[in-house]
Amino acid sequence: MSAAPRLERALSHPLRVRILGILDEQTTSAVEISRTLGAEIGVVSYHIRTLHRLGLLELVRETPRRGAIQRYYRARPRPNAARLDWAGEEPADVGAALQQIDEVARAANAVGGFDRPGARFERTVLKVDAQGLQRLTESLTRTLDAIQEIERESERRQAEAEPPGSETVGLVMMMFGAPPRASGHVPADSPRNQA
Repeated sequence: MSAAPRLERALSHPLRVRILGILDEQTTSAVEISRTLGAEIGVVSYHIRTLHRLGLLELVRETPRRGAIQRYYRARPRPNAARLDWAGEEPADVGAALQQIDEVARAANAVGGFDRPGARFERTVLKVDAQGLQRLTESLTRTLDAIQEIERESERRQAEAEPPGSETVGLVMMMFGAPPRASGHVPADSPRNQA
């Protein structure tokens, strides 16, 4: 089964989307995910087995615990959304990705994640010609490359630090064809664009 149908099948259930989102962030077990989501362990285990069978999770380790085996999983790397040709993707894939973004952003907002110094929330609609669109695409690609290098440098510094320190930061970048009703330009410094 190719990647797109596998992903579509995996994301056909909202609980799988949430489980995959957790396992994108950390290695953990069905028991811990069950506690986090407030869902029954049997249901969570079933969906984890499905995601594993579809090749979207890898088993990291097994630990004996109270006469049973606790399995720890993590999500396998999936194609970077920035590198995907979204025109060829199923709407469910885009919808599931947006659902994950929404859940993470709402959870961050609930604990003050947007109150920290440097936090930003901006949205704008631009009108550009073909050359402008090409420049935007190139600019976003350079920005993503720079972000990945910043993370690599941070990992190197953390490996050398005693004790290591880090902060988890969420970052979302999207560029897409806006619907006609959104075609009016919204200035970047508009109050409704910032939080």
